Amino acid sequence: MKILVIGASGRVGTDLVKQLLADNHQVIGTTRQDKKLFDDEKYSQLDLDITAEKEDIQTQIDQDIDAVYFVAGSGGKDVLEVDLHGAVKTIQATQDKGIKRYIMLSTVFSLDTSKWDRIADLKEYYICKHYADQWLINDSTLDYTIVQAGALKEREATGKITINSDDAGENSIEDVATTLAVVLNADNTIKTVFSMQNGEIAIDKAIERL
Repeated sequence: MKILVIGASGRVGTDLVKQLLADNHQVIGTTRQDKKLFDDEKYSQLDLDITAEKEDIQTQIDQDIDAVYFVAGSGGKDVLEVDLHGAVKTIQATQDKGIKRYIMLSTVFSLDTSKWDRIADLKEYYICKHYADQWLINDSTLDYTIVQAGALKEREATGKITINSDDAGENSIEDVATTLAVVLNADNTIKTVFSMQNGEIAIDKAIERL
């Protein structure tokens, strides 16, 4: 497939692009960095500013893209412009280009406001993710999947996860990237939202059971 990864230079984005390239996909990664992130003939790079107008974003997206990943994040610095408005504009641009598949990396409990008392320090971020996810679900016609990850940790991958636990949990960054890569070809995840954390079930088997 020809895949656009919005946020390719981030922690999850970097691992995701590596896995997609290993699976022989053609990948276009977006970053504001000048240096090319990956030395691979199947990889190209796009300086995409998601704080720009939706029309400007749309003109930079190729017509023949098969799937779009949104794994970008503000790191808490500009949550309204990036995590909310930027995400929604990429959803709109993807739909306007006639691309159907859109995979969003979100955060655990983003749609369950009753559990937000656990995340007081991240309230603004959660509000932004909540409404970006709601827009994707309710205001788009895309074949979406929303992957709600728990806390991201820079540690060795386990290759195993638990889905839809009542606890927030933690995730190896590489395991989140692997889950996102597996979702791409899992039609049972279309129009689906699920949370994930490191657990006891192999990632591909856990996705099959959704």
